[in-house]
Amino acid sequence: MLYFARWKIALILGAILIGVLFLLPNFVPESTRYGPDGRPQGVWTVLPSDTLNLGLDLRGGSHLVFQVDMDEVRSERLVRLSDDVRTVLRNQPAILTAAPAVVEGRVVVRLSRPDDMEAALRRLRAINEPVSNSFGQASMDQTLSIDADPDGRTIRVGITEAAFSEIQRRTVTQSVEVIRRRIDGTGTTEPTIVRQGDDRVLVQVPGESDPQRIIDVVGTTARMTFHMVEANVDPGPDGQGRTPPGVIILPTEEAGEPFLAVQRRALVTGEQLVRASQGFNESGQPSVNFTFNTSGARAFGDATAANVGRRFAIVLDDVIISAPRIRSPIMGGSGMIDGGFTVQSANDLANMLNAGALPARLTPVEQRSVSAGLGQDSIERGQTAIIIGFSLVIVFMLLAYGFFGIASTLALIVNICLLMGGLSGLQATLTLPGIAGIVLTIGMAVDANVLIFERIREEYRSGRTVTNAIENGYQHALSAILDANVTTFIAAAVLYMMGAGPVRGFAVTLGIGIVTSVFTAFVFSRLLLAGWLRFAKPKALPM
Repeated sequence: MLYFARWKIALILGAILIGVLFLLPNFVPESTRYGPDGRPQGVWTVLPSDTLNLGLDLRGGSHLVFQVDMDEVRSERLVRLSDDVRTVLRNQPAILTAAPAVVEGRVVVRLSRPDDMEAALRRLRAINEPVSNSFGQASMDQTLSIDADPDGRTIRVGITEAAFSEIQRRTVTQSVEVIRRRIDGTGTTEPTIVRQGDDRVLVQVPGESDPQRIIDVVGTTARMTFHMVEANVDPGPDGQGRTPPGVIILPTEEAGEPFLAVQRRALVTGEQLVRASQGFNESGQPSVNFTFNTSGARAFGDATAANVGRRFAIVLDDVIISAPRIRSPIMGGSGMIDGGFTVQSANDLANMLNAGALPARLTPVEQRSVSAGLGQDSIERGQTAIIIGFSLVIVFMLLAYGFFGIASTLALIVNICLLMGGLSGLQATLTLPGIAGIVLTIGMAVDANVLIFERIREEYRSGRTVTNAIENGYQHALSAILDANVTTFIAAAVLYMMGAGPVRGFAVTLGIGIVTSVFTAFVFSRLLLAGWLRFAKPKALPM
């Protein structure tokens, strides 16, 4: 067991060398590793060039909590339900009704003829579907509650609580994914974006000192739609003009036109957008270029061909940002948005459009920024804790085990190098709890060495030779070391899967540390002692 073939020695040393290479960039300035274009240069085009990612508590940055506006989601669903009810009742043969209205959270339909009640209920029940849960399985609950009033002419249609709970879950989940795509598009490294409670989203962005920029990027729903302008409808000076069915009045950013009347139904939506990018218009001012997919391009081309001479409105989050006139059919499926942008605001808008629209408005309910100075203070305190813990462990091992303590110290140094190299190579985020995980890893690595050395001491006292005592010590201690580390690794895996933010940082550090501790305590230290036995040929155990 103490004999190592050359290929095994090469494999062990190679693994250590790889860990050191991944650790090395942390000690080299970024200007040396990367060129002006942001790409690795020189020898760093071959060697690993990534460094440790520092979390919010170490690097500083922005911490925000957003609340999803579920009241808005409910209102939008009721408006959509009202349109569906109108459509289904006006199918041939049409059932005459007054226009459906949303009253106290339900869509109220008043029939012109009481004799149509059964037919109306039958049509409405046809659009009532089972609620699908998070696994895509239908439940016994229905999407709609449909009730007829005793007067025989009024029907009330609402969204069931089971359906709304599922809508809320999907809305928050979709919001998390859209926020993640948006913030990733800003070039931020390792943001933390997780659901918090039933209707909140936690966002932590290391390195971003301005929470307002994150609010501007995240808080905009970026729901872009294209509508035809109704020139014959007067929106009124305050936007309260009378409108026919199917027409709404929206505020604008157009000079001299505070409001415009547009068709409610959108010609094209942001879901049909393929790509958006920052560009410049003919005057050299920043703009946003966009391209539709095939269906969007066809719909946009047909609409512009049928409405030459009319204006169409580009609407972003219920505000008209541009209302150009259609000079000729736009058949290419691409266009440009002008709106007095700066380069950064055009980039941010393009990024938001590419990421997709938020399903609901987000309101910041908590925001704070962590200064880089506080983060640096945490790093220094963490370094001090590691150095003190490391030093005390070395002193204890040297006093308790003599020469064997030197071997454990070398193994401990290699363990720290492999751990930090692993974090750099995996681009894991190091947080303050992660530093605590490193300190814990040091203790666990020493614990493995103590188990091995005590077993070696027992074997030697029972009359075995030095070589046999060391060989049996490692062999018999292996099961105890594996049992202890596997159970701890399972706990780290559960923490990673169930936790978020700093808890995950601790779990990652602990998990990597367990692997490196077992390697250095059982493999590397055994290699050191095997080499010592080969060259020193001791007659007695030096501890």
